[in-house]
Amino acid sequence: MSILGTRVLRTEDPRFLTSGAVYTADVPLDGACHVQFVRSTVAHARIRTIDVSLALAAPGVVAAFTGADLSGADLSGADLSGAELAPVSPPMPGLNQQMTQHLLARDVVRFVGEPVAVVVTEQPYQGEDAAELVDVEYDPLPPVVDMAAAEGSATLLFPAAGTNVTATFGDADTLDDSIFDGCDVVVSRTIVNQRVAPAPLETRAAAAAWGADGRLTAWIPNQGAQDTRDDVAMKLGLDGAAVRVVTPDVGGAFGAKFGADPEAIVVCWVARQLGRPARWTETRNENLTGMTHGRAQRQKVTIGGSRDGSVQAYRLEILQDSGAYPRFGAFLPFLTILMASGPYAIPSAEAVATSVVTNTTPVGAYRGAGRPEATAAVERAIDLFAAEIGMDPADVRRKNLLPAFITPHTTAFGATYDTGDYAAALDLALAHAGYAELRKEQATRRAAGDVVQLGIGLSSYVEITGPGAEDDWSSENATVEVHADGSATILTGTSPHGQGHETVWATLASEELGIPIDKITVKWGDTDLIPEGGGTGGSRSLQQGGAAVQQASRDLIDVARERAAAELEASPADLVFEPERSEFAVAGDPDISVSLARLAAAERLFVRAVFRAPGPTFPFGAHVAVVEVDTETGKVTLRRVVTVDDAGTVINPLLAEGQRHGGIAQGAAQAFLEEVVYDADGNPLTTTFADYPIVSATDLPSFELADMATPTTYNPLGAKGIGEAGTIGSTPAVQNAIIDAVSHLGVRHIDMPASPQRVWAALIDAGKRTLAPA
Repeated sequence: MSILGTRVLRTEDPRFLTSGAVYTADVPLDGACHVQFVRSTVAHARIRTIDVSLALAAPGVVAAFTGADLSGADLSGADLSGAELAPVSPPMPGLNQQMTQHLLARDVVRFVGEPVAVVVTEQPYQGEDAAELVDVEYDPLPPVVDMAAAEGSATLLFPAAGTNVTATFGDADTLDDSIFDGCDVVVSRTIVNQRVAPAPLETRAAAAAWGADGRLTAWIPNQGAQDTRDDVAMKLGLDGAAVRVVTPDVGGAFGAKFGADPEAIVVCWVARQLGRPARWTETRNENLTGMTHGRAQRQKVTIGGSRDGSVQAYRLEILQDSGAYPRFGAFLPFLTILMASGPYAIPSAEAVATSVVTNTTPVGAYRGAGRPEATAAVERAIDLFAAEIGMDPADVRRKNLLPAFITPHTTAFGATYDTGDYAAALDLALAHAGYAELRKEQATRRAAGDVVQLGIGLSSYVEITGPGAEDDWSSENATVEVHADGSATILTGTSPHGQGHETVWATLASEELGIPIDKITVKWGDTDLIPEGGGTGGSRSLQQGGAAVQQASRDLIDVARERAAAELEASPADLVFEPERSEFAVAGDPDISVSLARLAAAERLFVRAVFRAPGPTFPFGAHVAVVEVDTETGKVTLRRVVTVDDAGTVINPLLAEGQRHGGIAQGAAQAFLEEVVYDADGNPLTTTFADYPIVSATDLPSFELADMATPTTYNPLGAKGIGEAGTIGSTPAVQNAIIDAVSHLGVRHIDMPASPQRVWAALIDAGKRTLAPA
């Protein structure tokens, strides 16, 4: 019987629960010094002077450096004395390449938390005190904090660029109002998809050591060692062969640990400059101000249609806050536009976007990266339209969803969906939730004028995973080797950080090779061992990395068959592979056999395979959220979340459910809890978990998961991505539920997070509550 599709327990967990994980901060590194960053305390200013003299005299201080000290001297063996390390350019060619960032700020600081200097100490505890002795004098400049003001502001973050716009997507001048001609109803609303913090449990870190041969070894928590190696080499001006990156255990990433941040590069530079290993682990305060943030879009949605519920036209206009330096966040609108129309058959749809820089922490990828923003926009638009015409939002969705398809469907925005049955997912979610009964309960509470009202929110979504055929991410490699003792080793280009790759990759190989899962070792994240790989992100791993493991395992059987035929003096066609014994036998004579282990003992037995997908896959689903809202206090309580998340064939339901649970929790948190906040001067106000209300188990109900599987034809597993689906569907469902709870009181919209204060303010604006007398 096949083990695929069964609830195989995670093989990673015994190690994590006994000896514990080995994170970058735990990597043994004899003689290492410790790096402490001095960070800007103002959002926008010219640096007048940086005086490190007092810090140099502090106990345990080895050295202190500023941006003026950074040079390429001796990094590659060439004489580069006095040559400044090049500032970092935006990562994509479509972004304004004049908006560069120095590894340590040189002349201007552009956000609170930007590194301006480093202090190096013998012990980690000495660094924080010494860093406070570094005296930095600033000449303040006007801060640009609000993205809406940035586009037309006279204050430019990069005067040489002549603008605060880092990228545009589409041409606003080509928007055509005639698409709304003939609509009975047109609704428009500006909504905010707020800035949030990824906040992984493991903060950023780095450790570095240079060998006698001049090669750099860097330990960095990341989502792809190969990409990180290339990033380190490029930023240090080295050849890729001179850099080895090792990925220790990674305690969460959520899109924010791709590549190497400036701090990691500085740690590598310090190690070379001082001729000894160096390391750094950031504090939570540093993490919340220095690690890239996510989301941060202002969206204007316009939707029009007929009173029978048919949507005829949809427009999405996006303003993206990129933060102080354009990183992947500046590119997010491309993905938002790609998925703008979601799972709906809308006859006319258009979208444009502008990305701007502001004096805030840079924005990067965060679980879903552009796709949650698209779903949040269109799902709010659908609910606004339904409210305007007085139709049940479930009926509006059902009326406009694309019909089921098993051959690719291309949208107006160029996304080619592989397979989908969106109406079936919606109906399944509604049935599991008991939607009709919920509406009856809601009507009863409303009629009685209950203080605590019931809200029911829906979302239908489709997302893109394993990006496209022209992208490097469309392929992945795996090496499978069988050893003489009957064990096996898998080398993979993916990079697990909580997903369970060790379990699933071993399961896939075990299914083909007949080797027990506990005798299969999975290795990743060492660029000397695995020089090529696409890493883990965009929910790509199983459909590409897992498919590569399966392909390599099957190819190994083919190689072994030829060797077995020679060993047994039989025709390869007469051999039968028996997985339960992990051996080949002559058909009709099972006593004449040879095992994979015996073949491996005679000659090394391994295969490297590269799987290339023909295109991305498009998981989809529907969520139903049920909330209670106290109309006297504005407090929101999330009571139920029912989800259908169709990611094609499920290899391990236990792990898939874990991914769904985590995604739902993060998505729900954005709807009613989490937000990064700045004051008018660009000072961050959410720099600890006391200020930034990260979601906890007490805020969440037990999730109710309904299963549905529509396999893709783009890989032999039939699998699509599952890592981000829960995040994409849950956010708008919970937001819609909160608004629905008070919609009968005249509330039409509440921006996220729907905190008690915002809910209360919405009720006041609707005239249903009054402020208490002073």
